[in-house]
Amino acid sequence: MDLIVGRIGKPHGLRGEVSVQVRTDAPDERFAPGASLRTDPAERGPLTVEYARWHSGRLLVAFTEALSREAAEDLRGTLLVVDSDELDPLPDPDEYYDHQLRGLKAHTKDGTDLGIITDVIHGPAGELLDVKTPDGGSLLIPFVVEIVPEVDIAAGHVVVVPPDGLLEL
Repeated sequence: MDLIVGRIGKPHGLRGEVSVQVRTDAPDERFAPGASLRTDPAERGPLTVEYARWHSGRLLVAFTEALSREAAEDLRGTLLVVDSDELDPLPDPDEYYDHQLRGLKAHTKDGTDLGIITDVIHGPAGELLDVKTPDGGSLLIPFVVEIVPEVDIAAGHVVVVPPDGLLEL
């Protein structure tokens, strides 16, 4: 499965640097010199990182294949992707990549179907599972062990123990 790790923005300067909207928790690893990234659309890549640097809170990257402003401009809007099989295992067995959680069924301990996890929202107070309910609605479930005590990737589900009021609309 392809995972988006960045989106190329506008060129910066004359030497082919582009701004990258980072969509990975490991930008220093993904955009290290020599790293190869596939692209979407595919015909724009693969791209090899020449160098990357932070400037005013933005990541600027130069790609070996596009070391001029004109070539950099042609890359604007390109998505940078990696295969999920290329990801290192997480050190904590109770941590998950977002893509591992999307698509899992959510149900209570008694088997009540809550819906399908469609996204993981990373907020200042922690992560929330966005669950699309069978009736087309949406539930936001705090992703903490007290409320989601069981995640079974292989079986394709999570168990939710909702506190009073969580499932009320």
